[in-house]
Amino acid sequence: MKDNSTDFNEENIRPAKFDNGHLKAILEDVKMLKSKQSEFVTTSCPACNLNKFTKQFSKRGFNYVRCHRCETVFINPRPSQNTLDWFYRESKNYSFWNTHIFPATEKSRHENIIMPRVKKTIELCQKYNVIMNSILEVGAGFGTFCMEIQSEGLFKRVIAVEPTPSLAETCRKRGIETIERPIEKIEFSEKKLFNVIVNFEVIEHLFSPRDFLTHIFNLLEPEGIVIISCPNYKGFEIETLGVMSDSIDHEHLNYFNPKSISMLLDSCGFRVLEVFTPGKLDTDLVRKKILDGEFDSSKNYFLYHILVEEWDSLGSRFQKFLADNLLSSNMWAVAQKPRLVVNS
Repeated sequence: MKDNSTDFNEENIRPAKFDNGHLKAILEDVKMLKSKQSEFVTTSCPACNLNKFTKQFSKRGFNYVRCHRCETVFINPRPSQNTLDWFYRESKNYSFWNTHIFPATEKSRHENIIMPRVKKTIELCQKYNVIMNSILEVGAGFGTFCMEIQSEGLFKRVIAVEPTPSLAETCRKRGIETIERPIEKIEFSEKKLFNVIVNFEVIEHLFSPRDFLTHIFNLLEPEGIVIISCPNYKGFEIETLGVMSDSIDHEHLNYFNPKSISMLLDSCGFRVLEVFTPGKLDTDLVRKKILDGEFDSSKNYFLYHILVEEWDSLGSRFQKFLADNLLSSNMWAVAQKPRLVVNS
């Protein structure tokens, strides 16, 4: 029996008709970054700060290592902060998304990604009794989340932070108050702190996630929350495909897992409220690699049976199992800034 619980797939958000142009932009960006490789720096683990790691693999000339303690995987050595600032200003890939992919997929992204994010953000605020006065989105991209959360009328202030010029301009054209700088370079007075700060698919791109979260901590009101989404390296799609996963790319410097993202948040002063993996695309992404002949499943009948032979009846049920058991490759973490305790 066919299971029609979801028709959402990769084609909805990354149409195949853009593959050639997208790949060209990616390769141009890779070339840009590699031109600065002599300036790359070696770092300790971005989650637990341990300086012991083992090389996992290389892809497109970048080295990926795994931390011995928390098993975070990260690019090492990596571009410096100055190099990253330059890279995201000049990125051909981000310009391509802004010009082609985002406009062509906005309706599907709105329905399958943005509205669920808006709904979940509001649910989390209500669940943890967070005052919904102000919200800041870091890495606002095309500005759709900010538009929708603003239209809900629950927050008095909605601000977007988007350092990529073309995307920041798009946000402004949509009537969103926009700051075109990295959050680490933004200062607010105590009267302009935020109740909620969200960042979707941002932290994996950063040179120093610790500095990023420390700055977010300082921009939050006491009992305010931060909501993060990022890849889960221990999720099914990434663990199964490994270096072949499209999530493994030159832009993603950090690959956390439920344990390591919690360790990082805790070390930055947050109280972790929950971590969950609501991803919907693991099975579709692995299935596509199998059908395209890019991933050999001939020695794994279990995968072939679920993802090919019985896809219609088992595919979405298997995806739900992954999501329900912290095994999807898309991960959310929610953490709170504790109320300050004043000693008498």
